[in-house]
Amino acid sequence: MYGARAAIAGGLGHIEVQVNSIERAVVENPGLAFDLAKTLVESVCRAVLKERSIDYKETDDLPKLFKTATTSLPLLPTELSGEAKIRKSLIQTLNGLHTAIQGICELRNQCGFASHGSDKPRPAMESVQALLAAEAADAIVGFLYRAHSQSRTPLPSPRDEYEANDSFNDYVDEIHDMIQIFDAEFRPSEVLFEMEPETYRIYLADFETETEKTNGGAVMDGSAEEAS
Repeated sequence: MYGARAAIAGGLGHIEVQVNSIERAVVENPGLAFDLAKTLVESVCRAVLKERSIDYKETDDLPKLFKTATTSLPLLPTELSGEAKIRKSLIQTLNGLHTAIQGICELRNQCGFASHGSDKPRPAMESVQALLAAEAADAIVGFLYRAHSQSRTPLPSPRDEYEANDSFNDYVDEIHDMIQIFDAEFRPSEVLFEMEPETYRIYLADFETETEKTNGGAVMDGSAEEAS
């Protein structure tokens, strides 16, 4: 559990008991490892959000906590923060980790030693499957804590990020109808940004790429006309 132990050394001492327990469970009680893997990732998500003063609900489940944490962290170095393609690729990788989290949750429900009671024996898992859950949790924990430690500087105001992309916002609003709830109307671009910030950024990256291609083509056409 190298990622988790790096987090412990960096200040998350409260997860050491969980890490020690997972390492023992992989060998001695594989079913328990699924429960502990889920608990470990939850603990780190909550700790990171608390240290960054990001609000979350005590009732939030693991996928929700993970999404809140990754949305709130500076995923790229400052000098690469404007690289839309790189950001998109990283988000795809994060989605893979998110899928791993969901798998851990499902394995925990189906095979966990300490999950909800069952009216029949649970499938017996072996160390090889338990090790997969432990390693997935360790990779997630290591990434979250390193990204968190990389920069404790708060992210720019969400409002500033939204308002910095007027062209994209106008594009979204043009192809989607205004959203009306009773007498109040909301811009589609703003709703997308507030409710699904990562989806907003993915489509923003695509928009910027297409804009660059279009502008590049226009420049080339102009140069050809001048040459003739």
